[in-house]
Amino acid sequence: MDKKTKRNVSLAVAGAFAAAIGMGAAADAVKAEEFEKCYGIAKAGENDCAATGNNSCAGTSKVDYDGGAWKMVKAGTCTSIETPYGPGSLEPIEGRPPKS
Repeated sequence: MDKKTKRNVSLAVAGAFAAAIGMGAAADAVKAEEFEKCYGIAKAGENDCAATGNNSCAGTSKVDYDGGAWKMVKAGTCTSIETPYGPGSLEPIEGRPPKS
């Protein structure tokens, strides 16, 4: 293979690689737009993660509907999800659940 052909092949491979990376990033952006964090809707041990309090990450919430724990839900549905303490929230909820 001569130098010109090698260069063209290298450019083609680099272009294909760049396109593949771009497609992956675009897919991630679409996924991020399809879901959102919803606070205060998770049952104990079923949270995806936490923003505050005693549950640092997935599956660690100790009480139902902890206002500092969140679950990923379909975008646009969070605030319509009802719990015994009110709807889900796009921000952490102070005082949820209420202390007995």
